[in-house]
Amino acid sequence: MPQFAYKARNAVGEPLSGHLEGSDSAQVADLLFSRDLTPVEIVGVPDRPSAHRHVMLGRLFAPQISVVDLMLFSRQMHTLLKAGVPILQALAGLQRSSSSPALNALLRDISDSLDMGRELSAAMRRHPEVFSPLYISMIRAGELTGTLDRMFLQLFAHLQFEKEMGERIRQALRYPSFVVAAMAVAVIVINVLVVPSFAKAYQNFHAALPIPTRALIACSHFLLDEWLWLAAAAAGLAGAAHFYLKTPQGRFRWDRLKLRLPLAGKIILKGILARFARTFALTLRSGIPVVHGLAIAAQVVDNAFLTQRVEQMRDGVARGESISRTALAADIFTPVVLQMMIVGEESGELDDLMQEISEMYEREVDYEVKTLSTQIEPILVIGLGVLVLVLALSVFLPMWDLGRAALHQ
Repeated sequence: MPQFAYKARNAVGEPLSGHLEGSDSAQVADLLFSRDLTPVEIVGVPDRPSAHRHVMLGRLFAPQISVVDLMLFSRQMHTLLKAGVPILQALAGLQRSSSSPALNALLRDISDSLDMGRELSAAMRRHPEVFSPLYISMIRAGELTGTLDRMFLQLFAHLQFEKEMGERIRQALRYPSFVVAAMAVAVIVINVLVVPSFAKAYQNFHAALPIPTRALIACSHFLLDEWLWLAAAAAGLAGAAHFYLKTPQGRFRWDRLKLRLPLAGKIILKGILARFARTFALTLRSGIPVVHGLAIAAQVVDNAFLTQRVEQMRDGVARGESISRTALAADIFTPVVLQMMIVGEESGELDDLMQEISEMYEREVDYEVKTLSTQIEPILVIGLGVLVLVLALSVFLPMWDLGRAALHQ
């Protein structure tokens, strides 16, 4: 939207100046009149594409704002606003105390936007790479209801939950990932270094080799002779998969497949539903309409398959259906959760029930994550045992046969 530089006078005749955004000068004049200001001069500020490109490049290569920075910002804003500090003064104080250059630049841009007449939610909307649709909608609801300090506290709790959930899942997958990587490295080392040496030794005896040994030697030769083509094929498949997953159809199918994966699928599903329930509860408590709240929750879900189901719920509610009926048609909730939704609708406490649903899913995810290593360990042990058995039979069977033949001679 174009910017305009204005000069105006207030009710007592004092001159004022600044910048505002608007579709044309008439809209800017109407905005000034709504603030009890009399416009004297309104001049369009020319757009500078080169400067805009420099800004975009600066944002691209600038340090990113971490989740911890955003959590700290939300918590401090809650404390300052609750103490009665004005927004601009609170932003200036945070800017002085912050040690993150990226956060300082963000706070400076938000302060400049507020000086130009934007609301806080509109200023945050200019930074979609930092503020999610849920964050912006919650801030907008806080502006409309006068509970901005409480919204920042709820957003802090939401970001903390998201961070802890991700850390628990990564911690649970650390050991299995290390074992799988070690097994892959061991297979490569054996095929590249060990098997060729044994193959040369066996070749000197001119004896018939067992089937496992021949298969292992053939695999080693293929890996050594065709490694360049294998690497190119792997890179091509990875690139094709990457581009396919970027398409709507590819992402939809992959997101649906992730929910059906053994062991991990139920954790992913319950974690996403916990995020949905918490987000929906936050929107309901913030006074956001149900249809808009479901639209926000659909964006936060971050799974194309489940996003489609939540959007079906939103469309059903927009047609006048109850939330419990649309949730039943979505076929992603357990009977217990559906019963809790029905009770919440009938009692008028759907926000509290959705919060309980979120906490229930969080407990289940926490239990599943804690027992994930225990469930994966037998699979890893069996896989490792099969690998060792195949390698041992392939390497030692010929030695045993040759030794037995030598004894008979």
